[in-house]
Amino acid sequence: MDKGMLVEFRVQGDRRLGVVDRPDGKTRWFVIDDRGQSHSLAPRQFTYEIRGQSYKPSDIANFLAEVQPYLDPSSLEVAWELLIEAGESATPAQMANLLFSDQSQALCYAAHYLLSEDKIYFKQKGDAYEPRSASQVAERKHQLEVEATRAREQQEFLLRTDRAMKGEAVEWQRYDRQRLDAIAKYAILLVEGTRQGLNPDALVRAYPPPAIVTETMSTLGRNATPLTAFQLLVDLGLWSPHENLHLRRSQIPVEFSTEVISVAQQRLEFPPPDPDTQRLDLTHLKVYTIDDQSTSEIDDGVSWEVLAEGRERLWIHIADPTRWLLPEDELDLEARRRGTTMYLPTGMSSMFPVALATGPMSLIQGQVCCALSFGVILDAAGAVQEYTIHASLIKPTYRLTYEDVDEMLDLGVQAEPEIAAIANWARRRQAWRQSQGAISISLPETAIKVKDDEITIEVLNDSSSRQLVAEMMILAGEVAGRYGQAHNLALPFRGQPQPELPPEEELLQLPAGFVRACAMRRCMPKSEMSITPTRHAGLGLEMYTQATSPIRRYSDLLTHFQLKAHLRGETPPFSAEALREVMQSVFAMTQEMSLVERQTNRYWGLEYLRRHAQDVWQAIVLMWLREDSRLALILIEDLGLQLPMTFKRGVSLGEQILIKVAYVDPRQDTIQFQEVSYSEAVAAN
Repeated sequence: MDKGMLVEFRVQGDRRLGVVDRPDGKTRWFVIDDRGQSHSLAPRQFTYEIRGQSYKPSDIANFLAEVQPYLDPSSLEVAWELLIEAGESATPAQMANLLFSDQSQALCYAAHYLLSEDKIYFKQKGDAYEPRSASQVAERKHQLEVEATRAREQQEFLLRTDRAMKGEAVEWQRYDRQRLDAIAKYAILLVEGTRQGLNPDALVRAYPPPAIVTETMSTLGRNATPLTAFQLLVDLGLWSPHENLHLRRSQIPVEFSTEVISVAQQRLEFPPPDPDTQRLDLTHLKVYTIDDQSTSEIDDGVSWEVLAEGRERLWIHIADPTRWLLPEDELDLEARRRGTTMYLPTGMSSMFPVALATGPMSLIQGQVCCALSFGVILDAAGAVQEYTIHASLIKPTYRLTYEDVDEMLDLGVQAEPEIAAIANWARRRQAWRQSQGAISISLPETAIKVKDDEITIEVLNDSSSRQLVAEMMILAGEVAGRYGQAHNLALPFRGQPQPELPPEEELLQLPAGFVRACAMRRCMPKSEMSITPTRHAGLGLEMYTQATSPIRRYSDLLTHFQLKAHLRGETPPFSAEALREVMQSVFAMTQEMSLVERQTNRYWGLEYLRRHAQDVWQAIVLMWLREDSRLALILIEDLGLQLPMTFKRGVSLGEQILIKVAYVDPRQDTIQFQEVSYSEAVAAN
């Protein structure tokens, strides 16, 4: 090793030239680079040596300036073509002669530089470089093109994200979507973290981010966690701060395909032939549809008539969507895939395309509508004495809300005696079911609505009008079940095993009302579905099938398909085995939808409380969840919300308390309450 020799070496991957200065011990040398910095290097660290003359550090810049004009990587392709044809390798000096017809030190170094930087044509073997095969070159070119495209796409993605975060409209590209979809899938894991009770760090350890998520988040200067992924999508305007992760995780369909929409439009424009050519004309009856003001799918109505001999007959008219579809057609299969209409605070996702569901499928006031009508005569106690079922034509007379009917009953409106008569039969009917062992559990139900980011919570009271409708729908379900049993017809029967309720003396020790109802609810087994009749203990009926919401529940639609075919004298479209298979798939989907509905309502309930964190609420202690740690379930009476609360003192079931929110995080499904005194409540209000 000579003092003054020019050598190439690398510092943290950075190529440097330096001049050998003096020994450093027995095996190392001090080298001075063009910046005047001294480096202690072993000879094995030198990547190229330029011999033949003595250099000073100040000469390095001139040397590089002499080399620079020859550093054209494209020149290697010509050399590769020549060498691969000859099957020869080349040293940097030989390559300099081949490329530049010269072997000066500067040009030999230029050849070395090109070869050591080359990733396509040559690979080093000892002191020489041998040409790669044609297939290797083609593959490497492809890889470099992919990398270049990826780098360009990443840069363009960064530009678009920057614009999106500034609120500008952005047209995302396909390769953007791949990144964003991966980030969305990772963000959805927030639901899993909540379900498993994992904190953010534990969630990342349990579910490490995929490489594309890590790379994208790192590029944007963010940590890769489900929470930061969620926030990124919010910042980009792709998700709302209240994005329904439960719904996204479920992959429940919320949009209809263009094909299904097209079929629905064809049915509207060219209605199919009605298979029920002998419909019973009931347009002379006064028909009342009773529902919430916001309901758009009107699928049931009721009538009352006095027969010639003075007996009274109730009619329950159910919308007939089978008029517009056939088993196994596009609309039927789509409805089956969905299983039910899903009702969320932010809106509904219909089982059928909305144009059909809220149009000709619904029972619309003043229009002649197709229906499946159940005519029932009850005995004095409320038991079914006679019944008849017909595909029918009806003309709904009035569309009423529950509040309308309650007011009519309270005022005793003489002009509509039918309403009072139906309500009277509903009371008898309920009393009869209770005599048959029906179990009545009265706990408040809540309707949460979100519109324009405003949250409203309405407690649905168990009013006379709601009792009237509920009893008529249960009656229709019993009659459909009776018909199925009498004709050995496979239907989606619904049953409920007999619950093991607490002994009466134990129930009587609990405060009457909500606390006692809550204790009974805990004992109620889940309902079950079967293709054969089975007792429904909760309703007090020996057989029961749901038939009153065929626009909104696929199991009800199945009942209609089977009943109507049998009424026409045809073989039902579903055999017992086929019906069982369909019911199983539909039941799984409806269970998933029910879970999403509960989780979504819970989120918006917590969000409502977050926005009213300073309000004081009256609550009642319903039941113990863990009495040893004073964790109880409470009911906020004005909101109908049932939530957990840990107490710092001993409380009794049924005790009335005043509370306010101490901490709430809807996204993490977490809430903590604190008790307040009466004086604190007065001060807060």
